[in-house]
Amino acid sequence: MLLLFTTLLSGCGALRLAYGQAPDLVYWWLDGHADFTDPQSERVRADLGRFFDWHRRTQLPDYAGLLSRAQAQLRSPEPVTPEGVCRWSDEIAARIQPMVDQALPMAAESVLQLAPWQLKHMAHKFDKVNAKFRDDYLQPDPAERLEAAVERTVDRTESLYGDIDDAQRERIARLVAASPFDPAVWLAERQQRQQDLLATLRTLKARQATVGEAQAALRALVAHVQRSPREAYREYDTRLRSYNCMVGAQVHNAMTPAQRQRAVERLKGWEDDLRALSTSR
Repeated sequence: MLLLFTTLLSGCGALRLAYGQAPDLVYWWLDGHADFTDPQSERVRADLGRFFDWHRRTQLPDYAGLLSRAQAQLRSPEPVTPEGVCRWSDEIAARIQPMVDQALPMAAESVLQLAPWQLKHMAHKFDKVNAKFRDDYLQPDPAERLEAAVERTVDRTESLYGDIDDAQRERIARLVAASPFDPAVWLAERQQRQQDLLATLRTLKARQATVGEAQAALRALVAHVQRSPREAYREYDTRLRSYNCMVGAQVHNAMTPAQRQRAVERLKGWEDDLRALSTSR
């Protein structure tokens, strides 16, 4: 899912190329965390091939339909509301569950094959990605941190609407500065999820768990990602989500007709790519 919506921001044509490479890209990402043995690699590659065959046939047409409806919304002269943005967010989030259901049986068999040394490798990998997160999001100088956050938001905005003017950029800067987003809170939650994953995998290994038990354990982990078991983080996430929906509405409503038309054209290009991909082999 992350791969798909990241490549959507790369523009028309890039989506078709990236999606065609998706099984390899996801494999290398997973291998970077688990350091698969040759037999494990063979299994994971086969599972990813089956997953993306299913995803191409069954999910991409639905994504294309979602983008078609989004174009109609962007063409409307009516202002976008924060509640409307949150509804779109919910629609996208709902499309994660079918992928989870499809992937879990494959993932359960693979994680049971992981050796203790591979779990240590995973822990070291988490340390590396957390260090990169700190570099990207937790700059010691508050001014540099804010500047980086503004640039990320501007880049995402321009990837859809095209170039923005100084007044629009200043509006984004004010909204980002007032955001409740706290990278330290997010990092702490990420690290807790990483530890939960490692503890779960170690327990499954120690108990010589069945595939069914592994599926249930992984499903519980996914549920905790979707809704944190930690109340303080849930409250923070609710505040942040509400604020981000307001930001999305304000940013869109500040766009010119030409910028909105650019967004419609981008969505149409992505829709065409998805429809073409869904019927290709």
